[in-house]
Amino acid sequence: MRFFLINDNFIELPEWPKALPAQGFLWVTTSRRVFEVQLPQVQQHLHRLAGGTLVDLHIADLLNPQLPSQYDYTSWYDLLVFRRLAAGHGTERLFLDEDRGTASSARQAMAAIDTSPVGFALFDRVLLTVHPADCSVRDFFEARLSQMIPHAPRHDQRQQDLHDVAALAQGPSYASETAQAVRTHDDAQTDDNALPPSSAHEPGMDGAPGMRHEGRGSTSRLPPNPADLMLRIVNHMVDSYLDLRRLLTKQFGYLQQELLSNRNQFTNWQALLDSRNTLHMLEDTCEDQRSAVQEWIDALEEWPMPSEAQAARERELLRVRSRDVQEHIERVLGHVRRLESSAESAVQMHFSAQGSRTNDIMRTLTVLTAVFLPLNLITGVFGMNFDGLPLIHSHVGFWVALGLMTMVVIGLVWWFRRQRYLGD
Repeated sequence: MRFFLINDNFIELPEWPKALPAQGFLWVTTSRRVFEVQLPQVQQHLHRLAGGTLVDLHIADLLNPQLPSQYDYTSWYDLLVFRRLAAGHGTERLFLDEDRGTASSARQAMAAIDTSPVGFALFDRVLLTVHPADCSVRDFFEARLSQMIPHAPRHDQRQQDLHDVAALAQGPSYASETAQAVRTHDDAQTDDNALPPSSAHEPGMDGAPGMRHEGRGSTSRLPPNPADLMLRIVNHMVDSYLDLRRLLTKQFGYLQQELLSNRNQFTNWQALLDSRNTLHMLEDTCEDQRSAVQEWIDALEEWPMPSEAQAARERELLRVRSRDVQEHIERVLGHVRRLESSAESAVQMHFSAQGSRTNDIMRTLTVLTAVFLPLNLITGVFGMNFDGLPLIHSHVGFWVALGLMTMVVIGLVWWFRRQRYLGD
């Protein structure tokens, strides 16, 4: 379990803080097993910091590793469970294509696709994420949010961060007194230095301490609230499908080429079946993701609009991010369905080609039967045991019968080609 304080900086705390600072929010991230073991302490700290605890049914949802994507809410927090789509760690070289992979390794790669759920408990100023033990999302965002700080903190800023952490450890009253003293000191410094007007637009000086707004629509700033961070994580989980899409596209392209190839018989039916089943699973997962995000968007529309301009702008950015996440899910769902349609078309084309080849074989056999049938008739007639048959005792009888059969063959072949029963 790890704790991150996000305001104008990104700071990792050693433990649960005694109180929340005046600005920013707390991000608590934990694995599912640790969350289960430390559940009483988590409930206690959430009640103290966020003003409420998790409902028992939602706790069961967060602990369920097989739960599909879904959204629910209470009057004091929102709950979002979101399943990710990504290739299993170290399985990229197991997928089947022209250069690598086998049918057996492709089945292993299909079985290792990561669709594990990540749970988000969204309070006003606390975000709790519950993820699998081997989930890399937390590490990715820890590194990314650390890189979003534009400059390394100066000595004064580093001292200020240490004061903030110490204030959180002391408790609410001490934190409030420290924050008030810092604000008084900053105000006095501002009056003495007489900053120029352009400095008012620098990060952390726009009247909203704890947030950096480099520009309109900027995506390089730290998240201003827990909902924004949750949507960024969800968007990253959706976009992690891009690598899986590339691998699946190569595998299906190879299997389709093998299906439609005339060089050898197709034998990778199990790999193709596993791939189609995986696509069905991904489609169901995307459907659940889309439903969960749509419910979140509907709930977001019902939130009361804040009166402050900055808070209203942040609310609008939440709507934009939510619609962006939904659009990404729609694209993933569309690609999965296109792969399904392409695989189904390739299978149908394979069986159509097989049927066409079977028809060609049957037509050839039919023509051969039709050609040799009159020859058998002529041979049977001259094979009768009667002395009165013509040409039986003639020394030219054999050549006459052979010439007759040759004329029959030539006539039938000419007729079949005229009727297009035989190809060129």
